[in-house]
Amino acid sequence: MEIIDLLDDPEVDGERVKTFLQGRGIGEIEINALEGENSKTDMLKIIIPGKHGKWGGGDAPTLGIIGRLGGIGVRPKYLGLVSDADGAIVALSSALKIGEMRNRGDVIEGDVIITTHISPSSPILPHRPVPFVTPPVDIMEISRCEVDPAMDAVLSVDATKGNRVIKVQGFAITPTVKKGWILKVSEDLIDIYERVVGDVVSVVPITMQDITPFESGVYHINSIMLPWLATDAPVVGVATTARVPVPGCGTGSNYVNALEAATRFCVEVAKDFTSGDCLFYDEEEYTKLVKMYGDMAHVFRTRHNVDT
Repeated sequence: MEIIDLLDDPEVDGERVKTFLQGRGIGEIEINALEGENSKTDMLKIIIPGKHGKWGGGDAPTLGIIGRLGGIGVRPKYLGLVSDADGAIVALSSALKIGEMRNRGDVIEGDVIITTHISPSSPILPHRPVPFVTPPVDIMEISRCEVDPAMDAVLSVDATKGNRVIKVQGFAITPTVKKGWILKVSEDLIDIYERVVGDVVSVVPITMQDITPFESGVYHINSIMLPWLATDAPVVGVATTARVPVPGCGTGSNYVNALEAATRFCVEVAKDFTSGDCLFYDEEEYTKLVKMYGDMAHVFRTRHNVDT
């Protein structure tokens, strides 16, 4: 609720978010101002050092949590936070919780890097069955900035309500994507999901279309899986969902219970992954697939000139 209140402001920017988080004892925050043709956004990177993380010279794995979105608002068309703000809300809420844990003495093993961007006035993108919100700058520039080379695995959090294929009230997870391969859903992440939610896991049925760059011109459920194009680390989507299609530009659509549960999931994954108790994929099986069928990453990256 604090993060929602912070973001629900037409004047909010990266500096305001940074000041708020620093006031709560979170110090490692970078702002990268990205300029588009007619607008801009502030990219935030928040680093929360772990007990044995790389930031302090250790070797514990690093988790990346990306708040994926087009924007937190579409002013002046509509006033207030939009549904698409969910990614930023969950990412920043996760940062706030993990940072507060650290300040109280509950320091997780590895570092956590949280990225998102702050844009209160983003454009609306036509899409079926309902409109999306699109970033005010190039979407691949956003992808390159939100992924950090230190991330050993990535949770990509995105509002995923504007579709007809995942119809649950709350949040869902995707299969793991690594270097162009859509792999099976992680058993460890299912375990975490079910203990956090207290119910059976919900899974987003992503397809090959969903992992192609947006310029491919084919249908995408949304941009939740696109961070894989900028990293070789495994990527899993954390999708906030609804029972009916909800526009990304819809206001009054940030469902607090779903956002809180998705945040707890991200925090639990951070604890388990950085301590070595959670795997995003089966490395032996992945190696076998690549040996039999080849590398899939070049199919997309070479064709679209995408560099990790």
